[in-house]
Amino acid sequence: MSGKSKGRRAVRRAGWVLMGTALSVASFAGIAFAGVSTSMADSFAPAPTASGDRAWPAAKPVPKDRITVAVAVSSEGSVATDVLAPYQVFAESGKFSVYTVAAERRVFPLSGGAHLLPDHTLAEVERGTVPEPDVVVVPAVADPTGADEAWLRQWIVERHRRGARVLGVCAGSELLAASGLLDGRDATSFWSAIDALKHRYPQVHWDRGRRYVEDGRVTTTAGVTSGTVGALRVVEELAGKDEAARIGKGLSYPGWTVDGPTAIPANHLAVGDLPYALNAAFPWLRPTVGIGLVDGVGEIDAAAAFEGYGGVSFTARTVVLGARGTVTTRHGLVLVTRPADRRSHGVDRFVVPGVAEPSAVDAPLRTWAHRNKLAVELPGGGRHTEEFGFDPVLRDLAEHSDRRTALVTAKFSEYPSSHLTLTGAAWPWRSTLLAGAAVVVSVAAGFVPTVIRRAVRRRRATKPPHGLPGRTASEVQEYPAREAGSRRPSSVRHR
Repeated sequence: MSGKSKGRRAVRRAGWVLMGTALSVASFAGIAFAGVSTSMADSFAPAPTASGDRAWPAAKPVPKDRITVAVAVSSEGSVATDVLAPYQVFAESGKFSVYTVAAERRVFPLSGGAHLLPDHTLAEVERGTVPEPDVVVVPAVADPTGADEAWLRQWIVERHRRGARVLGVCAGSELLAASGLLDGRDATSFWSAIDALKHRYPQVHWDRGRRYVEDGRVTTTAGVTSGTVGALRVVEELAGKDEAARIGKGLSYPGWTVDGPTAIPANHLAVGDLPYALNAAFPWLRPTVGIGLVDGVGEIDAAAAFEGYGGVSFTARTVVLGARGTVTTRHGLVLVTRPADRRSHGVDRFVVPGVAEPSAVDAPLRTWAHRNKLAVELPGGGRHTEEFGFDPVLRDLAEHSDRRTALVTAKFSEYPSSHLTLTGAAWPWRSTLLAGAAVVVSVAAGFVPTVIRRAVRRRRATKPPHGLPGRTASEVQEYPAREAGSRRPSSVRHR
């Protein structure tokens, strides 16, 4: 065989190997993408709509003699804690009146399978039928730069122009950056988003490792639970240190004090964060957790359950249940739930956050759990008197899933976790085993080109020359000799 022939064969062989490798990578990426899509679809599930005699409750009136706070809600979906935690902080004070506002008054999704009915619309504020806000809270939203949020971005800018303070929570800072409101300002955001934000919005001075950053009448916070601290800072500025200290003491956010430092660990991705990706990319075979809500539930308690079981940890598919179709939280938010009827919704565990005693659980919820042979579990049942709402949920997550996932959930919520005592498995083996199975399937897919190549070569090796159908290779080799004998002169053949 010539050198050129050998070179061509080597190039072809390398091409097949590259094709197989690309197919393996594409297969694994496709499986992971399908898993992430499933996780996100479960987290931001479609909202129910009112039908028949199911009418949504009317919005509560907004007092005009208080400091007014508007918490914005996205039509595409918002992070639950970014909305609920600041809402509770401001609503804990009688000096503030708080309402939620969105493009329309219909049900919108929150992370973790929750749904919220906003109080008022952006147009109502524009028309003056609702008091102009003194503070606007902006949560992380599903599509901060999308056309569907253009009106919300313009509305926020107009509120700031009219004198309102703006509090951007977590990745809500991207919506503010997209509106131009952060141009030339110092700002911060969720730790894993800052590098991308620096690239997309170089005109903003992004600061890592700060719980919140203030620049004029604009305050931005670090990830998820940091909105609690940012809201307390705004309370301090508008209602005084004593009021902020009172609210902060009741909420018990770890390490917070009125005059405390704003510096926090500058988080970066690490090998120990792998469970976050595993749980999000390989959600199959995970349990379904029913989250039961009772009227009067604390907004932060509810948010902790939404994020801890679904929105941040991705360890479970979550179903939010109530005695009826809606639940009113401690300070008047309307959360839309699935009614506890005869359907099981595929629930494997049933937890009721923010409740210390079983007797405080609504009778329809207890009946539903009994009918479906489920225990009513109270993550806050053994709750210490002075702890933040995320603590009992993280402990429960560690016990029923694993400790590593609980710690990663705290990190991706930018929540201090060093004070927690966690028990349970060390690692998320379900999602890890599924990832291993995906690797095996992907590697097997990568061998498909090799199998095809060998089949083609085998077929070529057994294919007879043109005009000699049905002959094998050995028969083809014997063919010239037999034909030569058959061509001898007839005089020789008949001697």
